[in-house]
Amino acid sequence: MSTKYLSHLGEQTKSIHAGEAPDPSTHASSPNLVMSTTFTVDATTGFSVEGMEENDAWVYTRWGNPTVHQLEEKLAALEESETAVAFASGMAAITALLFHLLKAGDHAVVSDVAYAALSEITNEMIPDLSVSVTKVNTSDIGAVRAALQENTKLVYIETPCNPLLRLSDIAELAAITHSAGAKLAVDSTFATPVATKPLQLGADFVIHSLTKYLGGHGDALGGAILGYKADLTPLRKKTSIRLGGSLSPFNAWLILRGLATFPIRMRVHEENAFKVADYLENHPKIKRVIYPGLPSHPQYELAKRQMKNFSGIITFQIENGVLEAQKLADKLQIIHYAVSLGHQRTLIFYLNSKDLLKTSFKFSTPEQSDSWNTFAGDGIFRLSVGLEDAEDLIADLRQALED
Repeated sequence: MSTKYLSHLGEQTKSIHAGEAPDPSTHASSPNLVMSTTFTVDATTGFSVEGMEENDAWVYTRWGNPTVHQLEEKLAALEESETAVAFASGMAAITALLFHLLKAGDHAVVSDVAYAALSEITNEMIPDLSVSVTKVNTSDIGAVRAALQENTKLVYIETPCNPLLRLSDIAELAAITHSAGAKLAVDSTFATPVATKPLQLGADFVIHSLTKYLGGHGDALGGAILGYKADLTPLRKKTSIRLGGSLSPFNAWLILRGLATFPIRMRVHEENAFKVADYLENHPKIKRVIYPGLPSHPQYELAKRQMKNFSGIITFQIENGVLEAQKLADKLQIIHYAVSLGHQRTLIFYLNSKDLLKTSFKFSTPEQSDSWNTFAGDGIFRLSVGLEDAEDLIADLRQALED
């Protein structure tokens, strides 16, 4: 199915058909799972990836694989990007992007609150390579502008950011990033392509953890970078293939299967999240609820402008969070007390501010600390609302929150 034809199709149709076609030999309707690590080739085939072209025949699965390629094609269609490169995990994708774009003497601006592993690698490993990193609250346009330097090569944001659900204005940040001659990368894992298409707003790269909403079933790790061929073709050669963070074809096949229902799942995640968020906002024990779809969100107007779906992640503050976390872990019957998010089942986990500010997030200004305190207080529960009946989720929370 051609990209030109796909551009006129709806999200559900793309999720099912993009990147796939019936097998010409067996006429199988479902995508094939090709687990072979190597492929027979012509005797003239070179032994180095340096001689490889994007559309060459399959040689070795670390270089490329038919099943993984199908997934990349589908992701590119959903994100409306020219191409995609799949990885073994979201962090493999992030690491490849950082190593591809940044070299000694360069500078990067990175969100001061982001996925913990990204925060930690940019606190230590990347600066140890003589790359300077400035952490800023990327929802503060003035702070981003002030952080840009002559040697800035990358501005890296998450929106909504993990775990605060704080938003950043992609279009405005793209404009100021490009005026400085830098690239803008957006981790859009929480939003997904159903909600936001960062490339259409001016971003250069989009990062997804496929482990979350896109895979959707909590059974396959994966990651992806999406963007323009001019950027991603050399990235595939220089960092994807050489660093070795290749996605298993089996995981690619599982994620392909999950993507078939992706837009439908996102509608239910959002519907359930609205109901659960409304319940929590009116619960006497809950101090504050953060959800982009609620008028109470500090950036509600930006959320309405930038997101077509508000996703299924809710955070909330509660007195004595550590004690309440133990109660919830002990008493919840349907909701699992577990890390991760975006699965079909509902997950909850407590994030203690004291711990996170020691290990992951390093603030350099009072304004950054104030923003964290506004969104998280002493700690927050991150609730990933699944596909169960909302009434059952609310009943489970009600009994678990009882004194």
